Amino acid sequence: MIKMKAIHKIKGEVTVPGDKSISHRGVMLSSLAEGITKIDGFLPGADCLSTISCFRKMGIQIEQEGDRVTVHGKGWFGLEEPSDILDVGNSGTTIRLMMGILSTQPFHSILIGDSSIGRRPMRRVANPLRKMEAKIDGRLNGEYTPIAIRGGNIKGMEYHSPVSSAQVKSSILLAGLQAEGETTVYEPEKSRDHTERMLTSFGVEVDSFPEGVRIQGGQRLISPGEIHVPGDISSAAFLMVAAAIVPGSHLIIKNVGVNPTRTGIIDVMKAMGASLELLNEREVNGEPVADIEVKYSSLHGTEIGGELIPRLIDEVPIIAVLASQAEGKTVIRDAAELKVKETNRIDTVVGELGKMNVHVTPTEDGMIIMGKSSLRGAICNSHGDHRIGMSIAIAGLIGEGETGIENAESINVSFPGFFSILQDISESTSF
Repeated sequence: MIKMKAIHKIKGEVTVPGDKSISHRGVMLSSLAEGITKIDGFLPGADCLSTISCFRKMGIQIEQEGDRVTVHGKGWFGLEEPSDILDVGNSGTTIRLMMGILSTQPFHSILIGDSSIGRRPMRRVANPLRKMEAKIDGRLNGEYTPIAIRGGNIKGMEYHSPVSSAQVKSSILLAGLQAEGETTVYEPEKSRDHTERMLTSFGVEVDSFPEGVRIQGGQRLISPGEIHVPGDISSAAFLMVAAAIVPGSHLIIKNVGVNPTRTGIIDVMKAMGASLELLNEREVNGEPVADIEVKYSSLHGTEIGGELIPRLIDEVPIIAVLASQAEGKTVIRDAAELKVKETNRIDTVVGELGKMNVHVTPTEDGMIIMGKSSLRGAICNSHGDHRIGMSIAIAGLIGEGETGIENAESINVSFPGFFSILQDISESTSF
């Protein structure tokens, strides 16, 4: 358990760990590419290390030291049949994207994860891959792990996804790279596009359009030599909210990825009246990057839904903390996807933040938060969900009394060093 107390203010300049989504994809595509790829800014969190472990088990030489990784790619069909089960740990990205990759490989493989992964739905990926003639099985007809895949020849298709999910889209696209013919994925709203951007940097032709993305089968991946991973905006979001709600705060977060499919948190904070500016905007490896400046602000409630949701789905727990310090009502809707994350995040946000006097009510597809609340310390539990754990921690910065976070080690999944960074930028902190 981590224990902490309220602070006076947050001040300074800081960097956050590398983008989790880009780190995963960097290792995967580098392994499947021809040539050696050096990755800097890699996120050495548990999820991304699971991806490295899986590809090592398939014969890929990968050297990793902190945030620097070197991958010796062997081409798409250079993977070897694993002699053991591939364990993805807690990583939904690893298992779902690998299902697409392994569907094309001429061997048998089995994917498994921790108890949280065992509860997360996999048929949303398995079913479209089966339409491409992939051979996939698992518990409840492929709904849950263990997932068994007999890879081989598959065919391209046109798929209209019922959900806007980068994991679903990416899995189909990766399978489509070695499928016969053309593969097109349509989405209700555009999900994050890191896969498409990175494929382009590996020499793949990708046709992106407003309703979806199209790819031609049979394309090779050629290493770009280097990948520079920017800071993860999903990690930066916790510090952004902290600076906005702790009186007297002024924080600059350097080198953050601001891909427009991921910046819903920025739009919401501005809509709520936060003092937030993007500085030094630039592009690195096809990804937009900026420094983010946030100052303490007076906030007001807002409505969040529709096309915004895919652009901030991972930030909803910390947005609930932000909304607790805004005047009036904040409504989050169209976010039923929260139910199938590491936890049912609607239930865990309501349960855990409710202990701290956040006035939050669940709805069928989101939640309603009433502000402005005076928060109080409490003994809370992350339930093994890194984003719930960090949201509790940020709420604890303004809570009266002491806040305890049980299972705080889950935060290392995406943000190793989270509490050290909080200590560095906080005045009169105690944790």
